Amino acid sequence: MIKPWPAIRSAVVGEYRVFQVRQDTKLSPRTGTPHDFFVIESVNWVNVIAVTRDERLIMVEQFRHGSGTTELEVPGGMIDHEDDTPLAAGARELREETGYEGDTPLVLGQVYPNPAIMSNTCFTVLVRNCEQKHGTAFDHTEDLTTRLVPIGEIQDLVASGRIRHSMMIVALYLFELWRKRVSGS
Repeated sequence: MIKPWPAIRSAVVGEYRVFQVRQDTKLSPRTGTPHDFFVIESVNWVNVIAVTRDERLIMVEQFRHGSGTTELEVPGGMIDHEDDTPLAAGARELREETGYEGDTPLVLGQVYPNPAIMSNTCFTVLVRNCEQKHGTAFDHTEDLTTRLVPIGEIQDLVASGRIRHSMMIVALYLFELWRKRVSGS
């Protein structure tokens, strides 16, 4: 049986705008030897699967600084302190990034983005029957273009490498699982 590693000490070693880095010293339950681990602490995130009445996904294109590429993604972002729930954060992010609103959001699932080195959770939220009702309200570091993509094209976009952001693929997979449960197939 896998046992947890007891913490000996923990300290923040770096603070940045959207995350901080923590150094933990933990004791191996197998050998009794201490080891240092670095953990990126971040607030939780939300990704939004937003579907229009005519069965298109509301997606955004944006430049990503880590990869230096423009990526096709679902709307989403950090869950702010003002957001009561991931559902509220999802509705807010959808409205801010695309101007769309829809039915009451539903959580499709949650995952750990990288539990080896990160402490946060990413929620996938579904919003159906979306309509554009507002202008966008980008954060000062956002520059997005909204794209409406037929649901039937998503698998090909992933397979061809057009959608390659791992957290987007997870969100789309959770959506596909939900669709199969709802349709009974």
